[in-house]
Amino acid sequence: MEITVKKPTPQELETLGVKSWGIWTCEAKTFDWQYDDREICFFLAGKVTVKAGKQEVHFGTGDLVTFPKGLSCTWIVHEPVRKHYRFG
Repeated sequence: MEITVKKPTPQELETLGVKSWGIWTCEAKTFDWQYDDREICFFLAGKVTVKAGKQEVHFGTGDLVTFPKGLSCTWIVHEPVRKHYRFG
């Protein structure tokens, strides 16, 4: 199970309809998380490290991130997060 990170173009964000997705915010902290469904999110602000097994991924403001269904991981939020997100 791999986490993917990319820098999307404005056109890609518009095609995905990112502005219509929900907003999630989180202060700096560390927590465990399990994905019951695939999540795609676009980071408006923040800086995060996610550890999943041997994989360690860093991302933040301006990144489009996809988390696969079934992923168990630990989030380390270095700077407060504000993101658009969509499950499914």
